Amino acid sequence: MDFNTAVQFAQVVNAAYAIDPSNLTNAAGQPINISYGAIHVPYQVVTSIYANDLATDMNPARGANRVSIGLILQSSSGDVVIAIRGTEGIMEWIQDAQFLPVRCPFLAAAGNTEDGFTAMYSSLTVADSAQSPKVTPALSTLPFGKPPISLTICGHSLGGSLATLLALDVAANSKLPAPTVYTYASPRVGDSTFVSLYDHVVPNTFRVANRVDLVPKLPLPPLYDHVSGLVELNPIELSLPPKVLIKLDIRCEHVLNSYLYLLSRNTGAAVLGLAMECAP
Repeated sequence: MDFNTAVQFAQVVNAAYAIDPSNLTNAAGQPINISYGAIHVPYQVVTSIYANDLATDMNPARGANRVSIGLILQSSSGDVVIAIRGTEGIMEWIQDAQFLPVRCPFLAAAGNTEDGFTAMYSSLTVADSAQSPKVTPALSTLPFGKPPISLTICGHSLGGSLATLLALDVAANSKLPAPTVYTYASPRVGDSTFVSLYDHVVPNTFRVANRVDLVPKLPLPPLYDHVSGLVELNPIELSLPPKVLIKLDIRCEHVLNSYLYLLSRNTGAAVLGLAMECAP
C-alpha cells in the first residue's frame, strides 16, 4: 500500500466528517481540494449520501434519524470517490450490540452480515428520503462530469463497514470500474462466506487498522471474519525504551485524526498533527 495515497483518501473521508450529520442539504457542486505532500487533487461533490443512523439497545431511536453519512465525488480527470464517515453510535454499539447475523441483502451467495450495519447499509440513498434511489443503482444515473475512469470507496469506523458492503454490491451489481477500497478502523462485517466472496470480487482492498483500536477487533470470530488486505499501524514506537505515540484511550486510538497521524509518519512527507487531547 502507498501510504501517501492512504492519507489522501482518509482526508476525503475527513471531508465527509466535516458535514454535520444533521445537515441534510445536498452538497452537490461543492469543491473539495485534497492536498498532502506531492498530492493535489481537486474534487467536486456529485451528491451527498444519506442513511438512517445506527440503532443500538442504548439508543434505539437513533435508527429513525436520517443523517448525512457520505459523499460521492469526482476529480477533474474522471476518478470517482465514494467516502463514508463513521458515527458516534459506534461506541454504543461496542457496549451493547448483540452482533446478530442476517442474510446479505444484495447478493444471495454472500452469506451473512452484521444486522446493525446491514440495516444501515440498506437505508443508504442519494437523496434525503428512505424512498430515494439506493446508492448502487443510482450510480448509473448520477450527473458525472466525465465518464468514470476509476472508482475508490473509502470509509472510517462504521463507514468502513458500509464501504465494505458497498464495494461488494457495486462490484457485483453495477457497470462501474472495479473498486479499490480503503477502510480505516473498520469492524468485521460478515461471516466466512461473505469474506471469501468479497476477497475474490474486490481484491484491491486496503484495510488499515491500529493494532490497539478496539473497534476492528469486533464482532468476534467465529461468526464474523475480516476481509483481506490488512495494513496494521502501531501506536507504540519500538525503541528503547518503547514510546507511546497516542494516548491509550478507546476514542483516541480509534478516531480518524489518530489514523492520519500514524499513516503520515510512514510517508516521508509532513507528519499530520495529533489532536491535543490524544497526545500521550
